[in-house]
Amino acid sequence: MTKGTGVSGTRCLVDIGSDGRYGWRIVAQNGRVVARSGQWSADHAACRAAFAALCAGHAELGGGVQHTPAGTGWIWLLRDAQGRTVALSGRAYERHSTCRSAYDRFRALLVAEAPGWLSTALW
Repeated sequence: MTKGTGVSGTRCLVDIGSDGRYGWRIVAQNGRVVARSGQWSADHAACRAAFAALCAGHAELGGGVQHTPAGTGWIWLLRDAQGRTVALSGRAYERHSTCRSAYDRFRALLVAEAPGWLSTALW
């Protein structure tokens, strides 16, 4: 696992799954997962490049709140121009309004923290 840390104490972690693929997640200071990658990458460099593309192009990404696949809660997600999910909430929310607030906070977090996450030498 490698990480990049933002000024607020949030950090971006890169994990390797049991299938050997890589995914990132943003973790708050309290240990909660704020967001995670929408797609897994074949190697660490591709995962980091996908995260850097998210940070650089977040303003052009569409997104919003929707029901979970099981219909038991709400999740937020960001999609690229091809409709692929590039980031999604770290958990499901019971209420639409709570999920919407988390989505808005994540979008603001990208603006404030992306430079710190990307410049950390531990990546």
